[in-house]
Amino acid sequence: MAIPAQFDAKTIEQKWYDYWMKNNYFHSEPDHRTPYTIVIPPPNVTGVLHMGHMLNNTIQDVLIRRARLKGFNACWVPGTDHASIATEAKVVAKLKAEGINKNDLTREEFLKHAWEWTDKYGGTILEQLKKLGASCDWERTKFTMDPDMSASVIRSFVDLYNKGLIYRGYRMVNWDPEAKTTLSDEEVIYEEQNGKLFFLKYKIEGSEDFLTVATTRPETIFGDTAICINPNDERFTHLKGRKAIVPICGRVIPIIEDEYVDVEFGTGCLKVTPAHDMNDKTLGEKHNLEIVDIFNEDATLNSFGLHYQGKDRFVVRKEIEKELEEIGALAKTEIHLNKVGTSERTKAVIEPRLSDQWFLKMEELVKPAIKAVLEDGDIKLHPSRFNNTYAHWLNNIRDWNISRQLWWGQQIPAYYYGDGKEDFVVAETIEEALKLAQAKTNNQQLTTDNLKQDVDALDTWFSSWLWPMSVFGGIMNPESEDFKYYYPTNDLVTGPDILFFWVARMIIAGYEYAGDKPFTNVYLTGLVRDKQRRKMSKSLGNSPEPLELIEKFGADGVRVGLLLSASAGNDIMFDEELCNQGKGFSNKIWNAFKLIKGWEVSETIAQPESSKAAIEWYEAKLQQTLLDIEDNFEKYRISDALMAIYKLVWDDFCSWFLEMIKPAYQQPIDKTTFDKAIEMLENNLKLLHPFMPFLTEEIWQHIAERTPEEALIVSNWPETKPFDAQLIADFENTIEVISGIRTIRKDKNIPFKDAIELKAINNENLSTYFDSIVSKLGNIADFEYVSEKVDGALSFRVKSNEYFIPITGNIDVDAEIKKLEEELKYTQGFLKSVQAKLSNEKFVAGAPEKVISMERKKEADALAKIATIEQSLVALK
Repeated sequence: MAIPAQFDAKTIEQKWYDYWMKNNYFHSEPDHRTPYTIVIPPPNVTGVLHMGHMLNNTIQDVLIRRARLKGFNACWVPGTDHASIATEAKVVAKLKAEGINKNDLTREEFLKHAWEWTDKYGGTILEQLKKLGASCDWERTKFTMDPDMSASVIRSFVDLYNKGLIYRGYRMVNWDPEAKTTLSDEEVIYEEQNGKLFFLKYKIEGSEDFLTVATTRPETIFGDTAICINPNDERFTHLKGRKAIVPICGRVIPIIEDEYVDVEFGTGCLKVTPAHDMNDKTLGEKHNLEIVDIFNEDATLNSFGLHYQGKDRFVVRKEIEKELEEIGALAKTEIHLNKVGTSERTKAVIEPRLSDQWFLKMEELVKPAIKAVLEDGDIKLHPSRFNNTYAHWLNNIRDWNISRQLWWGQQIPAYYYGDGKEDFVVAETIEEALKLAQAKTNNQQLTTDNLKQDVDALDTWFSSWLWPMSVFGGIMNPESEDFKYYYPTNDLVTGPDILFFWVARMIIAGYEYAGDKPFTNVYLTGLVRDKQRRKMSKSLGNSPEPLELIEKFGADGVRVGLLLSASAGNDIMFDEELCNQGKGFSNKIWNAFKLIKGWEVSETIAQPESSKAAIEWYEAKLQQTLLDIEDNFEKYRISDALMAIYKLVWDDFCSWFLEMIKPAYQQPIDKTTFDKAIEMLENNLKLLHPFMPFLTEEIWQHIAERTPEEALIVSNWPETKPFDAQLIADFENTIEVISGIRTIRKDKNIPFKDAIELKAINNENLSTYFDSIVSKLGNIADFEYVSEKVDGALSFRVKSNEYFIPITGNIDVDAEIKKLEEELKYTQGFLKSVQAKLSNEKFVAGAPEKVISMERKKEADALAKIATIEQSLVALK
């Protein structure tokens, strides 16, 4: 197989992905091996690949490919989430564009449109993940609305209801007027917004006096049912027992007293609107106030809004200001910074609203999840600083509002047989519901025609909290082979933004249904930001198209570029140059491979000592790096693991090892060394494969003819073996010697083709094992150890060892003396400035120990350099 001159990612990526798919390497079935399981955080079914997905799924692929190489039965389950709010909004918008109103459709008709949309656009993101190289078990792909997945959700609801944990409640909820559904507290994002504070005048009944109330929402006056004052506020004793008149609508409302009112805040008078504020509702219940709901479900005003009926709340806010001013009811306005709740999905401003909803009691359910993470450590968050966030959320948890006023999603399995609020039963099927209803009413005449299922759907998170179990059939069939084998899973890779939404809830569900954790480790990635630290988003226009990046830099280049800067939990300042660096790394590896394969191999020539030493050193270096890699993976420092491999390959393998074993120009290499070079290259490819799967498989298959069983993707991770750490330390000194020789050659313009002599005084008693490498890489004709300084030679130091290169006719002695004298003068000046610092008692007393140590090192280095220059000058003169 001919080796192309350049590495071209485009020509090989699809080839190898098809090959992996054809040979079914990604698929897993229970067997004798230890399983290693990851479940994908299911992206929205209608979503497309963005930079966050790229990072998250690259990390998962690294973990799964490494597990496969380490001999585990690796299973990565992909899938998508039905994303009820987001998907329904898109379907509604599509229908609207076609002139169809959702309200004119039956539920069945709407769901038909939703399924058509899902079938057309759903799964796009999974296809895009294949371009990244994601080695998911595609045969196991799940969708949260698959029949078996939906059945799991319904069974879960019925079970929790029967345990007394799910109840129906009339509560103040967060209402999204755009999606026309309730949201949980966690789905509300609070944003600081500049607005107005309106000071409104309420006339006191039976007098010309008035009181003033401050509000940010003047449109809600139509729902006012009281004014509240603090009973201890002496300013308002004259108002006790009186009544006030609401501006515009003229409603007469009582003035009530409650210590809840902060006398220091605003005017000290509080308008009470029980239908549209959580705290006002509490006050209303306490004082038996009337509840007046003034909003329609889309946040337009209803008939209570009088002449503003049908107008949007924000339109009314502008218009009512003018009317209040005209009737003398507006005292003043002020600019006010206010925290406004917005919908995570639609970005609409949330409206507090009283509504009948379904809730899940969380107080007892949450206890095993707190214990597992914060007490026993059965589940570990990486980085661990997120334990504090987790603790705060779970220790302050409230009952979960699990119903949504949507059609797309699992329909709540509650069946009503009468008009009363308690006239319902909960069952998995309508047939079971009928039996329960007949038993509850003692009426055998009831039929399924008498039952009406609750119209609400369940919160999307109520389906995805079962994900690690339901993908293996664990809710419907906990004794199944798949569930027993693959659950609990090993690692979860996700963003900290859904630590509560999803991660904590999966842990809660795991202990409730399986009596076990859903995973052992949670790797929390950072957000991908631009160079200005802004979160990447399409609206800002600062997010590159992932597929365009892959087209430009290759999938491996993009993966490396992302991961090099992706330390756990820390945000990534993304720059395309990172991907270019990844592409450059791909080219470096390709060129190294081409160099090796380009050597002529001889079976007759002996192995040079330099090659033998180089091989021993590189084997030790690889083993040392392997330990670092394993340690980094254990600590979920994936970026550090890649950096260790990057340095091993770029610096140690390409820059040193290949140079040390490279045969002389147009000369063959001995077979022993060549075979070892191939072995080392193959070990490098194994380490690199999880990070750069396409490039590594391409090179692996070029090295030799391989059967499908011998493909890199299913080869073996390098074994850890004992190694000689002293060899590595000794070679570090050797590098310094070679660098010293190269510096003199460069500074004195001595061509490499000209062999030189090297003499050394081994004051440090350093190892001489790598002297053959020094001779080869320095082109040393004669390397000799001496006991005295060498006259007429250039010199340099490594530690206290002194090295001398005798002067040849190629050097202009007078010019060299002048150059060294200038260098000596500069170094002496530098030394003087350092010593001045160190002799300053104030500096020494106040500076950190680290800074003082650095200055002392500078002093020692300068003194050693001066000594070396002075010796060189003596030798030259």
